[in-house]
Amino acid sequence: MHFTLCDMLSDLTQNAVEAGSTVIRVSLRETDRDLSVTIEDNGKGMTPDELKRATDPFYSDGKKHPGRRVGLGIPFLIQTAESTGGTWKISSSKGETEAEGGKRRGTVVEARFDLTNIDTPPVGDVTGYFRHVLTFDGRYEMIISRSLEKKSHTVEYTVRRSELLETLGLESEGTFTDVNSLALLGQYLESMEE
Repeated sequence: MHFTLCDMLSDLTQNAVEAGSTVIRVSLRETDRDLSVTIEDNGKGMTPDELKRATDPFYSDGKKHPGRRVGLGIPFLIQTAESTGGTWKISSSKGETEAEGGKRRGTVVEARFDLTNIDTPPVGDVTGYFRHVLTFDGRYEMIISRSLEKKSHTVEYTVRRSELLETLGLESEGTFTDVNSLALLGQYLESMEE
């Protein structure tokens, strides 16, 4: 079970990385009343039948988590949005890979959560969510767009994984490799929220 919305979004973003995506876009817009998120990737995508199965909590292909008989990321998103007055939409199409000369299609997950509904889970640690998804293994670009529009606080920024790695001198490794780089990443993300 996910304790916060950010926990759920982390799971869905991990799906995008594990789909073999080279570019992942995460957009997170938060107001006093709602949280809207879009996670878009250019990964392997899903056929209509695969997408239908992905919304079924009692289905798992067994590849991502061998031995697990259920897949709950997308079903939790659907249940949470629907039971708290929010909305959701998932579109996906399977295409050729870039290596085969085609264009990757990928998946787009969109959701809006009503933060005024008493049953909506708390938003959670947004900067922790960003730090977590930026540090998944693999070579991919992640572009995060954040908008916070509250009565007391307004923030808007965009971060690119490649620029963060370059700034920290980690572009050759392609990932955040040590405690110091993770600490600096966390401090930077927290400063962007101020």
